[in-house]
Amino acid sequence: MGQDSIYLDHAGSTLCAKSLMDAFAQEMACTLYGNPHSGSSSSQLSTSRIDDVRLRLLGFFNADPEKYDLVFVANATAGIKLVVEAMRELPQGYSYVYHQSCHTSLVGAREDAKQRICVDESDMDLYLSGNEPSPSAGQAASATLFAYSAQSHMDGRRYPLSWPRDLKEHSNGRREPLYTLLDAASFSATSQLDLSSADFAADFVVLSLYKIFGFPDLGALIVRRSAECVFDSRRYFGGGTVDLVTCSRKEQWHARKSQFLHQRLEDGTLPFHNIMALDSAMTVHLKLFGSMDRVSQHTTCLARKLFHGLQELQHGNSLPVCVLYTQKPDSAGPLGTGPVVSFNLKNSAGGWVSLGEVEKLAGLQNIHIRTGGLCSPGNMAAALRLEPWELKRNLSAGFRCGVDSEIMGGKPTGVIRASLGAMSTESDVDRFLAFLRGFFVEDCPAAPISQHTDTHSSVCAPAGVRVKTITVYPIKSCGGFVVPPGVRWDVRPEGLAWDREWCLVHPGSGQALSQKRYPRMTLLRPALDFDSGVLRVSYHGPINDPIYPLEIQIPLSANPVLLDQESKEMSSRVCGEAISARAYVSSEINDFFSKTLGVPCVLARFPAGGIGLSSRTAKVHVQKHQHVGKYRTLPGSFPDVPSPPDSDSEQAGERRILLSNESPILLVNSSSVDALNEEIVRRGGEGVPDDSYRANIVTEADSLEGGDHATYPEDTWSRIRIGHDDFQLLGACRRCQMVCVDQATGNMRREPFSTLAKTRRFDGKVYFGVHMRHVPRSGNFGLSKQSAAIRVGDAVTVESWLS
Repeated sequence: MGQDSIYLDHAGSTLCAKSLMDAFAQEMACTLYGNPHSGSSSSQLSTSRIDDVRLRLLGFFNADPEKYDLVFVANATAGIKLVVEAMRELPQGYSYVYHQSCHTSLVGAREDAKQRICVDESDMDLYLSGNEPSPSAGQAASATLFAYSAQSHMDGRRYPLSWPRDLKEHSNGRREPLYTLLDAASFSATSQLDLSSADFAADFVVLSLYKIFGFPDLGALIVRRSAECVFDSRRYFGGGTVDLVTCSRKEQWHARKSQFLHQRLEDGTLPFHNIMALDSAMTVHLKLFGSMDRVSQHTTCLARKLFHGLQELQHGNSLPVCVLYTQKPDSAGPLGTGPVVSFNLKNSAGGWVSLGEVEKLAGLQNIHIRTGGLCSPGNMAAALRLEPWELKRNLSAGFRCGVDSEIMGGKPTGVIRASLGAMSTESDVDRFLAFLRGFFVEDCPAAPISQHTDTHSSVCAPAGVRVKTITVYPIKSCGGFVVPPGVRWDVRPEGLAWDREWCLVHPGSGQALSQKRYPRMTLLRPALDFDSGVLRVSYHGPINDPIYPLEIQIPLSANPVLLDQESKEMSSRVCGEAISARAYVSSEINDFFSKTLGVPCVLARFPAGGIGLSSRTAKVHVQKHQHVGKYRTLPGSFPDVPSPPDSDSEQAGERRILLSNESPILLVNSSSVDALNEEIVRRGGEGVPDDSYRANIVTEADSLEGGDHATYPEDTWSRIRIGHDDFQLLGACRRCQMVCVDQATGNMRREPFSTLAKTRRFDGKVYFGVHMRHVPRSGNFGLSKQSAAIRVGDAVTVESWLS
């Protein structure tokens, strides 16, 4: 993480890594640790150190080792699973009661329960007064497990640590025992978890240690010794958890370790190096911060500053910018609110801002936040007022956890969360607020577009525009091949010939690689050699292996020797969409791409003419800002264009694409690039060349014809003619941070997306350039049966919509 980065995701991850890593590295260089299951001196040293760290960590939470045992686990979720598996093995299973604010990992525990019920605030009032919730009728369970989060992962709200005590006080006379499971992962990151308090009575506590110390990635399950009997029915045992095992046809028997619970639950070899790192982390944490109470005071102060700063943000028309879901931080309250502030943004017209755009812009500014559902389904649905039927509708419409969160049904599908930690500073808060002011506060409110009662008409006339460049990108997200002047280039239904017919696929995930994650892909430069019948791909980046070739040749023909004949059954994903592509089996070809990019990948081909998963259709459509009667947030930037008639735009057969993101062809106008560069320079940046936008066609004003140098003229175009061929404009192109990849060097920069976000954003989404498709010529004459073709220098005739 760079020095100018702001980390507002998980609080503990902002720990000063250098001090910790130096301390840990020094210990690893001087001390040999072995597998603790052995009797060697190095192994026994590991065993004793693990015992010491376990005791020290119990002390960190003021947990008396006579009353509590601590089990090291991979993460907090792994601790929850241990408890759930033990409860499941009880003779009659368990009933499960969980609070609405639970983390997803706690919600998942309901699936193994005989009976389950979700409780909200009003239910808890009744529950605490002795009126137990009533799960659906069924067979009585051996025990009841109540689970909740001490602090909401979504909005930082805290819930009483005394709930387990109060519930147990009212559980006298119950036929089956009541156990309580507390998720303290979020709470303990910035507050002292005190297990010695008389109010504390939870039986099981799960923790995420990296959230507290930043490193290592480790979790803990703390078990009250009076509740250890729950694990007596656990069946599975792993290496190191038994004293004796017999394996024979005569008898199968084992004796579990019995002195300490952790000996029975820590299956296999512990991550002992991580546990040693935890000891170093606790030492550094104490040195830097002194106590968790000091961390709590510090983060509460910062959260209050951030909350008030967000609350005060207003647009020029006085409408608030932020919709806050976190309660006002108030340290004077009995519980307070954790240093977690969740919110959403609205524009000056009252519309929701896309979370995806917020995250993209934040990333360019080295600001690390979290957006989406935050693994808090109950709180999220309550905050956004999403009913179960709406959530199911969103799922049917394509929304999935982990994908870019958008607006569906007029409501956001997630929130923005800023989490403050021990290493957060006032300057971090100030810079984050400045970021929001710079990109999302609209000083000049949008004026409504005047309404006209007359019908829109169109005009078709020469515009003094010509084709400046034509570029195809044979391999998705790699460099482009610039079509030489004078060469007529075929236009197919799927787009320009040879455009995005190949892609690089990660063999593990099946995802097509993208420049957004692997900017060096632009350094792979293709060249179409029709005389030799090959695609030559050369690498123009740093050389890791001087003896490895820097160029590879791929036959343009579908050579069956190179292609996996079974690959049609392989599932790949492009832009979140499942496809079937033909993978190459040539190690020479695949090793070339893997070596140059430094990531395992396989070349795959997605030729035209496929059906089913071997075909794709354009998803793009005319955007809201291009419709009549809508408000414009940027007057003059987005002229109103009627939606194309359904008969033209909704014919799937005429909107086929290969591996492009949204449409067959992308067009950018150089006068728009010039206008944007002027704005970038005015703001203190450096302009970027045309190729940053990875357009297939770049048009320019023809100075000899007195061409139109108007700003963003393509926004008004509905159809164009290039040479003798017609094209339909399908809508504006939504942009992401990929335009910030320098196509010459593969380096990331902040422009042009930062300026685009301030000058070309509508409804929280950034647009530049236009999508289009070829419209076949009608009629029954010879030319209509020939392939369409365009070339550099062709005149462009524009059909624009007028009011």
